[in-house]
Amino acid sequence: MRFPNRRIAGQELGMRLAEWASEGELPRSVVLALPRGGVPVGAEVARVLGAPLDVLVARKIGSPGRPEAGIGAVVGDDPPLFDQRALKTLGLSEDRLVQDVARERAELKRRALLYRGDRATPDVKDRTVVLVDDGLATGATARAALRHLRHSGPARLILAVPVCAPGTAAEMRSEADDVVCLLQPTDFRAVGLWYDDFDQVSDDEVIEILRGHTAQIPLT
Repeated sequence: MRFPNRRIAGQELGMRLAEWASEGELPRSVVLALPRGGVPVGAEVARVLGAPLDVLVARKIGSPGRPEAGIGAVVGDDPPLFDQRALKTLGLSEDRLVQDVARERAELKRRALLYRGDRATPDVKDRTVVLVDDGLATGATARAALRHLRHSGPARLILAVPVCAPGTAAEMRSEADDVVCLLQPTDFRAVGLWYDDFDQVSDDEVIEILRGHTAQIPLT
């Protein structure tokens, strides 16, 4: 099984969560998407649930020479969160990655300003938070995002993705109250392999999706 694109993957993910919502298990829910790829997925989840949509901007810290391989992440002003096992395996120290962290934090701030402008970050205290991405490989970014959100006092924290590596899904269960993943292929390899269309999502697309959704359902 593969997903045609992120939008349809989001619809399928939303329908799975709608089963919980119909039983009253997702009160006062808000959908937070990890940009950029998680935004078209999250928009469909929010539409199905009739929930507000916003973004939680996080940035992956990639391995030197292999930027696609996440070994850590930064969210907001939180200290960077590293995968200590990965650092040890690669013979790296956090001190060697100071410039990488600074670069990703600068990009994080640029995107947060671009996507949100002067709009305040959503207050998730005592709400059901559904954190959405288009897939999980190492889970470095999702882990940092979940820990960041946990400090804000949500009533329930759910991680929802269309596809993920089985081992990563298991690890995320210690970070989120619930993990929803439609596909956990044993031959995972990479998120993009499980989509027919996995073109990069642009900043303009993210902004357009957010504007269209918040025009319909204000975040309160």
